[in-house]
Amino acid sequence: MKTLLLRLLLVCAGMAAAFVAPANAAVEININRGNVQPLPIAITDFISADGIGAQISAVVEADLKRSGLFAPVNRAAFIEKIQNPDQAPRFPDWTALKAEALVVGRIVREPDGRLRAEFRLWDTFGGQQMTGQQFFTDPKNWRRVAHMIADAIYERITGEKGYFDTRVVFVSESGPKTDRKRQLAIMDQDGENIRMLTNSNDIVLTPRFSPSRQEITYMSFEGQQPRVYLLQLETGAREVVGNFPGMTFAPRFSPDGQRVIMSLQQDGNANIYTMDLRSRTTTRLTNTAAIDTSPSYSPDGSQIVFESDRGGRQQLYVMGADGSGQRRISFGDGSYSTPVWSPRGDLIAFTKQSGGRFSIGVMKTDGSGERILTTGFHNEGPTWAPNGRVLMFFRQNAGAGGPQLYSIDLTGYNEQLVKTPSFASDPAWSPLME
Repeated sequence: MKTLLLRLLLVCAGMAAAFVAPANAAVEININRGNVQPLPIAITDFISADGIGAQISAVVEADLKRSGLFAPVNRAAFIEKIQNPDQAPRFPDWTALKAEALVVGRIVREPDGRLRAEFRLWDTFGGQQMTGQQFFTDPKNWRRVAHMIADAIYERITGEKGYFDTRVVFVSESGPKTDRKRQLAIMDQDGENIRMLTNSNDIVLTPRFSPSRQEITYMSFEGQQPRVYLLQLETGAREVVGNFPGMTFAPRFSPDGQRVIMSLQQDGNANIYTMDLRSRTTTRLTNTAAIDTSPSYSPDGSQIVFESDRGGRQQLYVMGADGSGQRRISFGDGSYSTPVWSPRGDLIAFTKQSGGRFSIGVMKTDGSGERILTTGFHNEGPTWAPNGRVLMFFRQNAGAGGPQLYSIDLTGYNEQLVKTPSFASDPAWSPLME
C-alpha cells in the first residue's frame, strides 16, 4: 500500500548475481502430500544497531513455524554467530544441527528514517544461496517487513505464494453472553495489530474483504434496520450499499470487486441477488420458496456456490454467475452451510452439521472428494488464506464463554488457536497486501 510507504526492491546491481537462486537447489517442500514433515530451518537474529533485527527475525520464525511446514532450530544450539550476512556462512556448523536452510539478515536505519531490511536464504547442504531480497519501510511497519520476508522464504521453498502479509477482519465479541457487544475488528493474520473498525452497540455480521481494494462489506443492524455497508479501511469512510425492504444476509464481493452478492429475505423466503456497485442496479439470481443464502463466487467469477434448504435441509448448490444451471453438489449425511470457493478454484470449504457436531471440510467443486478437516462442538464460518492452502474458522467449545478463531491447513494436521483479546467469530481473510 502506497500510504504505508512500503515497497519491495531488488538489491543493487553489484549484489544481484549473488541473489539468483540456483536451478538445482535441493531444499524444497512438497506441500501436495498429506502430513508434510516440517523442514528444519535456522533463523538467526538479524544484525541491527538496536533490538529491531531480533524482533523482525522472531516474527519471521513464528510465521514459518505456525505454517506447520517449517521446524525452526533452537537458537541456543547455534554454533556460528553470524557477523556479516553478506558472507557465506560456515555450512558445516549448520548441517551439524541438521538445519537444511539458513536465514540471515541485516536491518539498517536509513538517513531519511526508513528501515532497510535485507535477508538471504541459504541451502546449507548444497552450500548455495537460494534467494535474497531487501525491503524499505517506515519503522512503524516493521512487522509487515517480517511477514513479507516470511512470504518470500515460504514461496522459494514450497513453490507456492505465501500468506503471511495479510490481514483478517472479524467480529470481536465482549461482555456477558446475555448482553454481548459485537464490533468489527481487523488484525494481522497472526493476531497482532488488532484495531476496532466500529464502536457502537449495533449488531454487526459477516464482514468480507474486497479482492481488489482495501475495503470491506458487512451487515449491520444500525438503527434497528438491517443494511449492507461498504467500509474503506484506509479512510474509515462508510456508505450504505442499499436499502432493501427485507432482511439482508451474507454480502460478499465478486472477484473483480465491482459487485456485491447477497441474500435478501422477502415474504419468508430468501433469494440471492447481485448489485453492481457503480450503477447500484440489482439482479435476482434465484427464485424459490426456500432459503437461499451464503453465496460465494468462483475465482474467475463464472460460477456461484450457495446453500439452500429447497430440498428439505441445508445443502450446497452451484449455479452460473447469471443464475443458470442450478444444481446440488452435497449429498453426505447432515446439513451443509457457509460454502466458500477456494482462491485456487479447485475446492469449496463448508460447515457441516451431523450427529450433533459441527465440522469444517472441503470438497471438489462438483461435490466429490469430501474431506472433513476438523470436528467439534460448534465449528463454523471457514475463510481461505489467499494461497488456498490454509483455512481460518471460529469455534465455540461446550461450556466455554465464547467463540475463538482457529486456523488449519488442508492436511487437517496443523490446527492452531489464533489468539485475540476478546471472543471472536466470523473471520474473513484478506488478499495479499500491496
